Amino acid sequence: MSEENDRSRQQPAPRRQPQEPRQPQEPRQPQQASQPQQQRQDTSQGSNRRQGQQQRRSHPPRRFERRGPEIHRQAHNRIAGSISVVVPLLNEEESLVELSKQLETVLERIARGRYEVIFIDDGSTDSSYSVIQGINASNPRFKAIRFRTNHGKSAALAVGFAEATGDFVITMDADLQDDPNEIPGMIAKLEEGYDLVSGWKRKRYDPWHKTFPSKLFNAVTSKMSGLKLHDFNCGLKAYRGDVVKTVQVYGEMHRYIPALAHWEGFRVTEMPVQHRARQFGVSKFGMSRFLKGYLDLLTVMFTTRYVKRPLHFFGALGTLFALIGFSVDMYLAIEKWAFDIPLSQRPYSLLFGIAMIIVGVQLISIGLIGELIVKNNLSEQRFSIRERLS
Repeated sequence: MSEENDRSRQQPAPRRQPQEPRQPQEPRQPQQASQPQQQRQDTSQGSNRRQGQQQRRSHPPRRFERRGPEIHRQAHNRIAGSISVVVPLLNEEESLVELSKQLETVLERIARGRYEVIFIDDGSTDSSYSVIQGINASNPRFKAIRFRTNHGKSAALAVGFAEATGDFVITMDADLQDDPNEIPGMIAKLEEGYDLVSGWKRKRYDPWHKTFPSKLFNAVTSKMSGLKLHDFNCGLKAYRGDVVKTVQVYGEMHRYIPALAHWEGFRVTEMPVQHRARQFGVSKFGMSRFLKGYLDLLTVMFTTRYVKRPLHFFGALGTLFALIGFSVDMYLAIEKWAFDIPLSQRPYSLLFGIAMIIVGVQLISIGLIGELIVKNNLSEQRFSIRERLS
């Protein structure tokens, strides 16, 4: 039995022997012919491996997209250029230390020392400037300008823009409602080719009596200016350096900086940003700002569209008034001639027509005088030049 078992174990051996001739070593041509096939298999396997690695590498950005502000954290080291942050403030002593810490954390990460923060103290009556002095002692990149009295946010921004030296300029409020972690994302938008990125507080933590008038104001401003933005009043904005050096801010025009830049030919967009509830102090804005904002909008539209050709505005309006007055008086004259109706029966209609003609002529005269003034000041014209090639 043991011999039979040994024979049965040795039976598979003869089956393996015929397989040896199938791999002849003498003819090398078949092996050379099979090498391209092996190379193709190797290259196909390599390409599959590369595709698999690329697919695995493509997953992390999707995770970052879900995390909101962290979407641009991978690109923060690629930001080229310096950053200037302009912060206008009025009586914000309680929030300045925390704001400076948050700004320093973000700016050190994305700019690596190539940044400056300019506080504009708009005549604060508390110890805000003393707090800023302490911040400056620990970090000289935090600077400050102090007004003797309150001049308004537009004046503060104008002075800050004049002092800013960075390639990118950020504006934000000092009440901690603007999140500094939004700055990398806004600069990434600028690097895409935009000149101004305006923040959009999609979810606001303000009472209804502030949010409703603000939405109405933004809708009217967007319609009249031709720039489709949801939030003109957001203090968090990002600019290229040439924008803040070109756009002139005065009066109460700070809320219309995107419209002014748009009319100057700059590319403007918006980006949803996080809006946080106020932690310290009280709001410095009242309901009167919406009426002032509407009047400022009319000023902006006139100064940007008709300042170089005032006759286009006054001439068109004066011609309309004169045509109305002429039509009324012509109708009264036809009644007198055709139906023998005396003009004394309609004295107010006659006076209305004459008054409309006089007002129309005066408006046209104002337009002509404006044209003469513009013509005499042609040497002071400004033109927005994007680039120069020579």
